[in-house]
Amino acid sequence: MIYAVWVPLLVPFVVVPAARRLADALAPARAVRLLAATGAGLALCTLIALALLVIPGAGRLSAVAAAGDFVHPLAAAAPAAAVPLAAAALALIAGCAAAVARAVRGHWAQLQRVRPARSDGEELAVLHDSRPDAYALPGRPGSPGRIVVTTGMLHALDPAEREALLAHERAHLAGHHHLYLVAAELSARCHPALRALRAPLGYALERCADEAAAHAVGDRRVAARAIGRAAL
Repeated sequence: MIYAVWVPLLVPFVVVPAARRLADALAPARAVRLLAATGAGLALCTLIALALLVIPGAGRLSAVAAAGDFVHPLAAAAPAAAVPLAAAALALIAGCAAAVARAVRGHWAQLQRVRPARSDGEELAVLHDSRPDAYALPGRPGSPGRIVVTTGMLHALDPAEREALLAHERAHLAGHHHLYLVAAELSARCHPALRALRAPLGYALERCADEAAAHAVGDRRVAARAIGRAAL
């Protein structure tokens, strides 16, 4: 059994490249679901596999062996290397937990820095800045979030392009795209192979927002032009 639990730890190195290739052939929304589910599922399997590596080695310790019949068969069948493997697996689990906690705190701190102390209820917040920039700012629980855009960006776009840009950012807010990105970041802290899912997931989310913008203005060329100028 102790050898079988290594399989979930190796599977991500095969599944992640396959998921990336498949996502390229799917519609944006389906690609997002595929990549997000792949990352979350493989991260969970990784943690379960590490936990299963801990059990046989821990069962060789007298304090744990006293727990009874559940751990005794696993400990009896475990090789001599089970104890150091269990220690290594436990250290990896602790490392994953610490990395996830740091990522959550960092994400929360970043949101708190850019969120206003009070919201005036307006969807659009305009910053007086000559640099062209625009982004979707997730709201607090129960609030819809806001679109932040600079005066430099507004001056660079014509009215139709502005509407396309706003529709693009609205799609990010309505779809809670930031949660997918956070989930991908947390999954990547659990297994190194899962880091390769972050970029394609971000790209798929942008494609979803692009499609929403094109649908909102009814002209793909206008949407593409607005998004292209925003990217530059």
